[in-house]
Amino acid sequence: MPRIGDEAPDFTAETTEGTIHFHDWIGDKWAVLFSHPKDFTPVCTTELGYMAKLKPEFDKRNTKIIGLSVDPVADHKSWVKDIQETQGYAVNYPMVGDENLAVAKAYDMIHPNASGGKRTAVDNATVRTVYIIGPDKKIKAMIAYPMSTGRNFDEILRLLDSVQLNAKHTVATPVNWKPGEDVIIPTSVSDDDAKKKYPQGFKTHKPYLRTVSQPR
Repeated sequence: MPRIGDEAPDFTAETTEGTIHFHDWIGDKWAVLFSHPKDFTPVCTTELGYMAKLKPEFDKRNTKIIGLSVDPVADHKSWVKDIQETQGYAVNYPMVGDENLAVAKAYDMIHPNASGGKRTAVDNATVRTVYIIGPDKKIKAMIAYPMSTGRNFDEILRLLDSVQLNAKHTVATPVNWKPGEDVIIPTSVSDDDAKKKYPQGFKTHKPYLRTVSQPR
């Protein structure tokens, strides 16, 4: 099972935008890989439409988005018509066709003994996961949802902001943090080093809890 800090499994697959080699496709950007139990299912339809709406926000963050469903690409291309009609946004990112379940298994999105062929959404109940992957191809965050619950992609965007901030400035973010709010100085940074790094000052609540204005 891939874990945070591991290298994201590489793969070659057909998508709605042609064949991709995943690591090459990511290039020097960040990536969000999100999977779905089945094409032509109601919750997934709302999710894919909302991600199309949010794509400009991910673009601003130097992040590519890519969907996956364990169905053939031909089905994906038919499904996107329904998504645009019902959600008001056309899918503007690639969707992986994973009919043989190779990618789903590599990312532990589905039971390892699952087999391809005709499957229902219930068979694929575990396939509703999100991976945030950095330019170094390492997994930075991962979330799994049950089949019945639509994901909060605004939260995925907030999570992306947090991990990108950590990658750039080595800070942590407190509960319910939003961009622009104070952040936490990790305990690995001494007070002396913190004073050099943050000459504007920081607040010490406890020796292990110090906050500072978000670095820019």
